[in-house]
Amino acid sequence: MALSRRLVLALVLALISALTLMPGLSRAEDGYPTRPIRLIVGFAAGSSGDVVARIVGTKLGQILGQPVIVENRPGASSMIATDYVARAAKDGYTLLLATIAATINTTLMPNKGANFQTDLAAIVLIGSIPNILVVTPTLKVDNVKELIALAKAHPDALLYGASGSGSGPHMAAQLFEQMAGIKMRGVLYPGSAQTVTDLIAGRIQVMFAPSPAVVGLIGQGSVKPLASTQAKRARIAPDLPTISETALPGYDTGVWFGLLAPAGTTGAVIDRLSKAGNEALTDPDVLRQLGIQGLEARGGSAEDFRVFIKSETERWEQVIRSTPQADKNTK
Repeated sequence: MALSRRLVLALVLALISALTLMPGLSRAEDGYPTRPIRLIVGFAAGSSGDVVARIVGTKLGQILGQPVIVENRPGASSMIATDYVARAAKDGYTLLLATIAATINTTLMPNKGANFQTDLAAIVLIGSIPNILVVTPTLKVDNVKELIALAKAHPDALLYGASGSGSGPHMAAQLFEQMAGIKMRGVLYPGSAQTVTDLIAGRIQVMFAPSPAVVGLIGQGSVKPLASTQAKRARIAPDLPTISETALPGYDTGVWFGLLAPAGTTGAVIDRLSKAGNEALTDPDVLRQLGIQGLEARGGSAEDFRVFIKSETERWEQVIRSTPQADKNTK
């Protein structure tokens, strides 16, 4: 009998030891998180993605009881940051602030770096910022239909600027060209600031700009707004019509942001982060700060975000495959 009890006790202790060593279970039982979390951003400090990361990261840290430290790793249209997080430990302490660029890169560079759908795990969709279609004030158009007519009358004559190949604004322009049946010439820049500078100076005529980059300039008359790019009117510019309602029904795109972790991160950690992210997106101060940036909060489950990523990837793959040749003119 004594031997039997000792054997049972030994088996129980062995089972407990094995469970403790299993990845994920030990972390969940230890009360994740127990140390600071790094949030990697694929764009420079001061960019829209960086600002969103710092707003949401600060609140996440308060909810989780550990600091969330934003780390900028810009370059290659956010692929450097994506690859870094995909290769990080699957423990929930290295996260990615991803944007629309990640789903586009999966098609543009299928054999380079991480695959956004398979190498990363969705946590929560934070929200999206609409682009605003703006033109240089000297361009003799006052609405989207007039811009389309001008482009049709003068193929390849209009220059549009965008921040990098495969960026959200770049793809917004590609989608616009396809749906309108026009052809403009793209000039690709390192960032929105340089693009706006050349638009004001008249060196380019058209830009699909992230709303925070141009809202102030619209009020000053430095650029002329024609429409916003999402299906619904932008809260940051409610009097501005959408491209869909004025000229191209169904046109709908913006710059979205979401949190992801390395694929293989335990479900317990993903759930903890997803719940914390959704809680952050109900905080009035967080919503106020994001609203200043033009961002409309979304939230939802990790599965909701995974389905959204799949849909976005398929959508932009179709746009890219239908584009005869990528823009080559780079500033």
